[in-house]
Amino acid sequence: MGGGSPMQAVLVAPGVKGKKVLSLDRVGLREKDAVAGLIRSIVATSSPAQRSAFHVLDLARVADLFRAWRRALPDVRPYYAVKCNPEPALVGALAALGAGFDCASRAEIEAVLALGVRPRSIVFANPCKPEPHLEYAAEVGVNLTTYDSVEEVAKVKRCHPNCELLLRLKGPDGGEAKIDLGTKYGAHADEVVPLLRAAQSAGLNVAGVSFHVGSGASRMDVYREAIEAARAAFDAAVALGMPPMRMLDIGGGFTAGATFDEAAVVINDALAQHFSDLPCVEVIGEPGRYFAETAFTLAARVIGKRTRGEVREYWIDDGLYGSLNCILMDHYVPRPRPLASPRPGEKTHTSTVFGPTCDSLDTVVSGYQLPEMSVGDWLIFDDMGAYSTAAGSKFNGFDTSEIKIYLEYST
Repeated sequence: MGGGSPMQAVLVAPGVKGKKVLSLDRVGLREKDAVAGLIRSIVATSSPAQRSAFHVLDLARVADLFRAWRRALPDVRPYYAVKCNPEPALVGALAALGAGFDCASRAEIEAVLALGVRPRSIVFANPCKPEPHLEYAAEVGVNLTTYDSVEEVAKVKRCHPNCELLLRLKGPDGGEAKIDLGTKYGAHADEVVPLLRAAQSAGLNVAGVSFHVGSGASRMDVYREAIEAARAAFDAAVALGMPPMRMLDIGGGFTAGATFDEAAVVINDALAQHFSDLPCVEVIGEPGRYFAETAFTLAARVIGKRTRGEVREYWIDDGLYGSLNCILMDHYVPRPRPLASPRPGEKTHTSTVFGPTCDSLDTVVSGYQLPEMSVGDWLIFDDMGAYSTAAGSKFNGFDTSEIKIYLEYST
């Protein structure tokens, strides 16, 4: 990070510099009320008029989250998981703040390098990579990747023989994660030594160990068990006569707030218990939703309405095939609220909100209480940055990539 304040570094970062950044005065206001006020301003004053769904990215929130990470996990450098939300302004801001990056494909590596990030600040964190993607990583000098199979060792040897490896371990069971990645990735305990031997035989250096306890884990002791298993893998490599490992990747799945603070306490304690005698080991993490989720707010416009007795049905111009795919793919629980300020004693109706496509699956909420709304009104969805726009489609001609993103920071 260069001189000046973190926010100054963010505002001149690649991906941000040259774009209009709106200023938000939050004095005396709750964060969500302040953002709603900014959205009202965008709707009222944009030229040409803003008549379709858009997102607001709060760059100050990103800086605040980075500061909170460094305070809670001072010895763990965050490598942002680009898959979560590849918005260039977010990636550029995090690079300016000092983050590295977890990339899973050639396109993600290209996007990060295009923002001026150095190859050594990228980990190719995909245990099963297409050969052309590995060859591209070799061309541009991204020389660290994960693996969890003998076949991947042979592939890396063939396509990128100078690449160093991180052995991906299966996260412990019982973390009660919303998304369990252990069903797809990670070496079992009895596979660790054979996989270390495979790399040794191939002449590839195993630089360290990685794990991922799953996304949104609710039992924090799972980190303690994972770090203990990682230390066992470090010791197994020494017993095989391999060069000392130098990196531990504790994965991602973190959620900003109290659960992150709780996880950080467990992680720091486990690192002190199992790695204090290895002070040269670099520890990194792969947070995605931690940085992205709460930094984005979605405003969607009501484009249709139907009244059936006391029930109200509304159509909005984003939905489950757009950025709200996170309802299906990421267990997001939508709690839309009208942009218009509520009136005292205002009556609400049992309401259904549909997305814009012709698929009946495209239902955002049902049986949900909303005040009377009209075509042209707006609904706000908070915490919309994680696995939202990144996984949207063009189904029915509604193109998620055309949803505008406004940048703002608070003063």
